[in-house]
Amino acid sequence: MTEYEKWLNEKGLDEELKAELLAIADDRAAIEDAFYKDLAFGTGGLRGVIGAGTNRMNRYTVGRATFGLAEYLTETYKGEDISVVIAYDSRYKSAFFAKVAAEILSSYGITAYLFSELTPTPVLSYAVRTLKTKAGIVVTASHNPKEYNGYKVYNDKGCQITDVAADNITAKISSFGYFTPYTPDNRLIRILNDDIKNSFLNEIKRFSLTKIKEQYMPSVVYTPLHGTGMKYVEAILSDMGVKDFYAVKEQRDPDPEFTTCPYPNPEERAALELALKSAEERNADLVLATDPDADRVGVAVRLKDGTYKLLNGNETGCILLYYILCAKKEKGILGKNPTIIKTIVSTDLPFDMAKAFGAEVKEVLTGFKYIGEAIDRLDNYVFGFEESYGYLVGDHARDKDSVSAVMSIVEACAFYKEKGLSLADVMEEIYAKFGYYKTSLFSISMPGKDGMERMKQTIKEIRKNPELSFGGEKFKFTDFAEGVDGLPKSDVLRFLSDRYRLIIRPSGTEPKLKVYCQVKGKDEKEAEEMLAEITAFAKKTIV
Repeated sequence: MTEYEKWLNEKGLDEELKAELLAIADDRAAIEDAFYKDLAFGTGGLRGVIGAGTNRMNRYTVGRATFGLAEYLTETYKGEDISVVIAYDSRYKSAFFAKVAAEILSSYGITAYLFSELTPTPVLSYAVRTLKTKAGIVVTASHNPKEYNGYKVYNDKGCQITDVAADNITAKISSFGYFTPYTPDNRLIRILNDDIKNSFLNEIKRFSLTKIKEQYMPSVVYTPLHGTGMKYVEAILSDMGVKDFYAVKEQRDPDPEFTTCPYPNPEERAALELALKSAEERNADLVLATDPDADRVGVAVRLKDGTYKLLNGNETGCILLYYILCAKKEKGILGKNPTIIKTIVSTDLPFDMAKAFGAEVKEVLTGFKYIGEAIDRLDNYVFGFEESYGYLVGDHARDKDSVSAVMSIVEACAFYKEKGLSLADVMEEIYAKFGYYKTSLFSISMPGKDGMERMKQTIKEIRKNPELSFGGEKFKFTDFAEGVDGLPKSDVLRFLSDRYRLIIRPSGTEPKLKVYCQVKGKDEKEAEEMLAEITAFAKKTIV
């Protein structure tokens, strides 16, 4: 209540936020939720509901975070020229928050490169590397509903910041209040034109592996889900020669309301319904959907009966991996010590696939920043992916990139179409060769202050009694909070047996406890039955 009163009485408080505070004056629960904590700044930066309060996304929480980042950069790069590149998506306040960040950085004598229009997150990662800036910022809440926005920070390698940097920036942020004054230096705010876009598209073409023959060119239906992907995806597919291309007209334009898909997540069938309908009308080979900041892509493929199968993130990742390995092997360019990077929660199928090609698999913690970090330590990076629909085909960026993934998915479709196979056939071939790995994910929502406490208690109780068995198999327990195989300590629990795997972790971006289930069966029927059984067991045991 003290903080609420302080904000309400702040001279010069943004009028829109003041009106919001006055509207909740008699709602103690609403005030508590808005002010019971500072919006946490972690490796994912900030993410929260747009509105008034310390636990909300607004010009003051964004400003405070930017002051902390500016202090961190000036201390880390003392005596050097410092620049930061800033991108933003189609959400409410995104362009405004980006401008606030640019102005505060300029007040520190830091050059701020600001994109002139909404821009995909992978382009931001690429721009950091191309412009050789010390950091990057992207204002986005990815696939969250319209009420949310976020603020992600990237290091000078184009990776999202990791734990140490986040802790150091957080320490700087804590020394600032929410209403610190500043004077922008507009001479240091540089507006970026299409040069970076064109450079990005030219760069990803380097990773093309197939020159598609016209008769095998796939027909594509695409939706950007009201986000940033349209301009980039349309350009790359046009350059590839895709002529039978249709962008879902109801979703092609940016819309902060996300009118046709309140939850704009390409993992969810509901978000793809309009695209699937269009695909059926056009008999398209592929349905592609990018999330609002265009770093992830969802895929649906046409089956022989004309219906469409939605691939999950693991399936798309394995199809892309198989295509890249096969195409490179055919061309004789697989090279020495080819290495695939995947997150610990992604399917273990790549381990079996890699053996067949003489490749290795490196596992990292959940979060694409860890894949980005690992790339620079490899001599022959082949492909990186995570089960949550994130893929990185080349080394042009250090974050997941839907645009280069779209290019490779279309190429893979053509590559196998020439061999008489659909991508659904290819997935079946992969399962038949390497094992029927099936996965599922369910989340337990735990919103608000009480939910966070409940989540911590749930994890604590599991740690106290980690003995678990199922299907006649005893699980080996691994607590990643203790540090495993040189990985950073993380609040993740894994249960592993010969045919089953369970992983439990709190979400890094939403108030949810995530549970990942995996099985390996001798055929599809057995695998599906096993998956249903272990998922039901996990829901009963964990909740």
